[in-house]
Amino acid sequence: MRKWKGGFMAKRRLGYSDQDMASSPYARFFNPHMAPLPEHVLEALSKGVVAQELLPPVSQAEAMQEEGYALIENGYTITPDGAGRIACLTRMPGVLPHMWAWWFAWHGSEALRYKLWHPLAHVDVAWADGRSDLNHYVGRTSRIVEYLGARCMHVWLRFVSPAVLGFDESRLSARGEVVICGRGGIAGLPFEAVWLVHHIRPVVGGSEMRSRFWLGGANVHPIGMPGPVGRAIGLLAAQTQRYTATQAAEMMIHDAQEMNHLAAILPDLYATFGPGR
Repeated sequence: MRKWKGGFMAKRRLGYSDQDMASSPYARFFNPHMAPLPEHVLEALSKGVVAQELLPPVSQAEAMQEEGYALIENGYTITPDGAGRIACLTRMPGVLPHMWAWWFAWHGSEALRYKLWHPLAHVDVAWADGRSDLNHYVGRTSRIVEYLGARCMHVWLRFVSPAVLGFDESRLSARGEVVICGRGGIAGLPFEAVWLVHHIRPVVGGSEMRSRFWLGGANVHPIGMPGPVGRAIGLLAAQTQRYTATQAAEMMIHDAQEMNHLAAILPDLYATFGPGR
């Protein structure tokens, strides 16, 4: 496994090299030409910041498992404590929810897999436990290098059970739905600062993904320090780097790009490298 230096992965390279294209089993799926953003995402970006009440906090994440849609499925806001909240909807013809559960376990073992997801922004990835090709992701931590806009970010993401955020996993399973939840932060800093949820549910002709991100503000906690003292320290730390509307919009754009791009190739990827292949 590659070593991190000062909390950062030492190896960085965007895209596939000529050697990668010639020798990687994934090369035929690597496409650096990304489709334009969907119209519903462009419309949300054109509206700018929305009222914070339209994008609830992570404490209400479990409401995503209800039928129908939220008032805002595409948009972003900044709360008074400097947190960013982002929502994005991805429509995925021909994709089944279980393919995404497989993908989140599979992609984190190799950078060349990770780069398929967003060929213009993903740089490197590795599991913190040093193991590869396990068939699960919950309980594991992914170490990631990627671009958000023009910023090269070194982050970690720990996948947690949907039950942690109040989701009824039996109910989700009965409906053929998948919910991916993660808690993350910036490499080298002793804080958890991010929550994310991807809710994938079947629809006619495929599935749809409803993504949510909660960044900074009240979402910041010192690692291993729960309770009121941890919350107070987290809020103080969050004030040193308040999120901006530009950063929230960049997160929404990144999510829309990577999810739409991968959705176009995920059925073929799953058929080629999925369970039993």
